[in-house]
Amino acid sequence: MSDVSVIENFVKKYKTLKQEIAKVIIGQDEVVDQILISIFSGGHSLLIGVPGLAKTLMVNTIAKTLGLDFKRIQFTPDLMPSDILGSEILDENRKFKFIKGPIFANIILADEINRTPPKTQAALLEAMQERSVTVAGHQYPLSLPYFVLATQNPIEQEGTYPLPEAQLDRFMFAINLEYPSFNEEVEVVKATTTDVKQSVNSLFTAQEIIDFQNVIRRIPVADNVIEYAVTLVGKTRPKANTAAAIVKEFVDWGAGPRASQNLILAAKTHAATQGKFSPDIEDIQAVAIGILRHRIIKNYKAEAEGITDKKIIEDLF
Repeated sequence: MSDVSVIENFVKKYKTLKQEIAKVIIGQDEVVDQILISIFSGGHSLLIGVPGLAKTLMVNTIAKTLGLDFKRIQFTPDLMPSDILGSEILDENRKFKFIKGPIFANIILADEINRTPPKTQAALLEAMQERSVTVAGHQYPLSLPYFVLATQNPIEQEGTYPLPEAQLDRFMFAINLEYPSFNEEVEVVKATTTDVKQSVNSLFTAQEIIDFQNVIRRIPVADNVIEYAVTLVGKTRPKANTAAAIVKEFVDWGAGPRASQNLILAAKTHAATQGKFSPDIEDIQAVAIGILRHRIIKNYKAEAEGITDKKIIEDLF
């Protein structure tokens, strides 16, 4: 198949995929879109939201509809790297045998990643970046596609280990999960308090997703769109000549080159989901908030005056 017909096929399958997910997940359209864009771009996502907003159900449903293997790891302060990576044991023949940990799946839900010490966070982040795991000197490749969705609870401060900036930068998107609207919450309550269980169909195979990821990477991008993305990221750096006035006033630290790469990759996927064969500036703007939100460090003045990340990023368009 030519790349054009692959993209046309992708648009149809993406629409069906959204309908399938909507059988179980009510509302949260924007969140589902960002997670799917992240998966098809080959990135990872950080989901920020209070408990009880169906984060686990959402990821489980997406994994089922994509036909992928899903595992959930609940991070706790006493979790060790070997608990997620796996460990070597002596078998009955007195030979060392590696028992794989829960990290060996296509989609990992890293629940409350800020609850576990840096040593365990680092073990997960090696897997995210390298797509492989090293245990006792042996390297074990992870099966592709590989996607980590980590969750953070914004109201928990006590007994947490916030992710350092360098590790936050590994996530393509930071997605804010809001409370559902009144009507959505009514629908959620109706759907979840009866004995009717919705089942979803598997629409993809792992290989199909890898093929779509490769085609999306091959989508051409005009120079002016790449320059717009790089300029946009440059405006977030308060010490740069190109910095916007709002950034100089309210931002301590801006986004690095990984933000520019992710903006282009996500814009390509966003364009593909809309049936376009090349992204434009609107596609960059559509994904910019999720990609830049966690890469901008605001100063105390911004916190005091209630200036949000979203307000700063939208001012840069």
